[in-house]
Amino acid sequence: MTNPIDQNTQAIFDKLGISTQANLAERATKTELGQKDFLKLMTAQLQNQDPFAPMENGDFIAQMAQFSTVSGIEQMNQGLTGLVDQMRQMRIATASNLLGHSVLVPGNLARADADGEIHGVIDLPQASSSTRVSFSDAETGELYHTQNVGAQGKGLVGFSWRDLPPAVIEGRRAIKIDATVDMGEGEETLGPSVYAKVLAAAAGSASADGVMLDVQDYGEVTVTDTTRFR
Repeated sequence: MTNPIDQNTQAIFDKLGISTQANLAERATKTELGQKDFLKLMTAQLQNQDPFAPMENGDFIAQMAQFSTVSGIEQMNQGLTGLVDQMRQMRIATASNLLGHSVLVPGNLARADADGEIHGVIDLPQASSSTRVSFSDAETGELYHTQNVGAQGKGLVGFSWRDLPPAVIEGRRAIKIDATVDMGEGEETLGPSVYAKVLAAAAGSASADGVMLDVQDYGEVTVTDTTRFR
């Protein structure tokens, strides 16, 4: 005896023009219900409902709302994916504009910029009674220049060396920078931050905010690790 449920199902398929044999493989692989499919099924459901117990308006509206919600979420996800891609491209384009410029990175190695100068900052955790910055050859250790900045308050203290020897500028030699401060307990050394040249920009991983900068003497640096640029 044929199952009446199977007969009802077959009747719906016949009204929709679906061949159960020809589309068996397609149904086996298709896991998503599209808007067109949903409307066909909804129409068949209305045509085959019991006239003495028709679908309640609330049930009909609930089904429509549920499908609209799922469809809306899918469209929103697609929109967000596109937005993320656009933002990633914008970050890469913005980072590319830094090529040839200098960014401020934590470190004590610096080279003369296009103007033949070296710039950097010291972040003082508290006020100092004396602050001294020394510039020496990174390879030989030869001391080139010492700059007394004097007493400074808490926070960022900028420094610069503008009269580098021509041999240092022409040779593009790396300069080691040492910052010595006295904050009330004798002299101590602090690590400075210096402006270093950006050589390249490239897309990185999501954990690296999507963009990496290739900075001279420091290699790959994330955009978030650079706080200022010149």
